[in-house]
Amino acid sequence: MKTASSASAKRPRTIAGVASTSADASRAHTLALYEAALRLMQEGKFEKAHTAFNNMLAASPADLAERIRMYINACLQQISRGQTKFLSHEERYDYAISLLNDGNYEDARLELKKIVAANNQADYAFYGLAVLASMTGDAHTCLEHLTEAIHLNVKNRIQARADSDFQDMADDPRFTELLYPEV
Repeated sequence: MKTASSASAKRPRTIAGVASTSADASRAHTLALYEAALRLMQEGKFEKAHTAFNNMLAASPADLAERIRMYINACLQQISRGQTKFLSHEERYDYAISLLNDGNYEDARLELKKIVAANNQADYAFYGLAVLASMTGDAHTCLEHLTEAIHLNVKNRIQARADSDFQDMADDPRFTELLYPEV
């Protein structure tokens, strides 16, 4: 009669004979790398997961290779999905404002700063940064960006007077002075 311990102590048989201990250790190492790459995917770190899967593909056993290729393709799809392409600065601005309206302030700030970096005459981007600063409670930065927006396009002064996004700035005398300099 065989016991559970004697059955688990045996190494698997192959056509060529009994599998070597080094092959078992190699497979265990490959599986550990595979699981680590899967964890990276689950964490949303698709570029790192892609690199990890690519590194293990050449040395992986045939039964894992197809799954690794599948995960490589999934990583590539996720990486390309995260890269938004814009045909103009205005499209990027619209995207930034949608991020701002959804409460994704840091992503909106990044997109607006990309516009300013590419075109330092983009008054609308400075205006957007002013709105963002107002919404996040950064009065000083709001005034800096709004001043620049008005300097680049005087119509921004009139727009800001009626913009409810600046309601938190209404009590600031510097804001009032910027919007109503003739008073």
